[in-house]
Amino acid sequence: MAAIHIYRQIFKIWRARRFERFVQLLGPSAGESIIDVGGEPTIWTTNPPVVGRIDLVNLKFMNIDARDQSGHGIRAIVGDGRCLEAADHRYDIAFSNSAIEHVGTWEDQQKCAAEMRRVGKRLWCQTPARECPIEPHYMAPFIHWLPRSLQRRLMRYCTPWGWMSKPSQADVDFMVDTTRLLSFREMKQLFPDCRILVERFLLVFPKSYIAVRTETPSS
Repeated sequence: MAAIHIYRQIFKIWRARRFERFVQLLGPSAGESIIDVGGEPTIWTTNPPVVGRIDLVNLKFMNIDARDQSGHGIRAIVGDGRCLEAADHRYDIAFSNSAIEHVGTWEDQQKCAAEMRRVGKRLWCQTPARECPIEPHYMAPFIHWLPRSLQRRLMRYCTPWGWMSKPSQADVDFMVDTTRLLSFREMKQLFPDCRILVERFLLVFPKSYIAVRTETPSS
């Protein structure tokens, strides 16, 4: 499992660099607010505070220990990314990291993207690239390009995720049914008013895509 440990360490470096890029491009400041769709506290608490308030929106309630916030102003909200209970441009930044691939069907992803574009003045939405040969959730090559019926049969015994997690068939079915990676073309469709950045693996393969909007759209 040494290779998996190395992969995780590299993944941490990637995430740290991505956060630096987020701060550089979107320029969050202390008086601003962020809505993080499908997010967790750790992406914020492992970095210095960047804004005054962060609302984490998830389908289930997330208990956040105030002692771990370190002045980040994080609040957990139960909500649906496909139908956010917020006014237009209510937040300075709409943010999402590796979440939109889990909201459901293509139609669900369209709704989530439209809501993020609506409630945020600026926007940052990252998701793993379907074109990358390594599937990041299962840490296995090519499996996400196979038919879902074949994925269900191979996931448990042919991926590092299956070896480590030892999932039941129900767990495998849930992962397959709730993971839909996006292509570059689909990201362009979902975020027509955004620039789509490409992170690359080994300088060649697209690793992830980031939809970025640095200014409030004109009404």
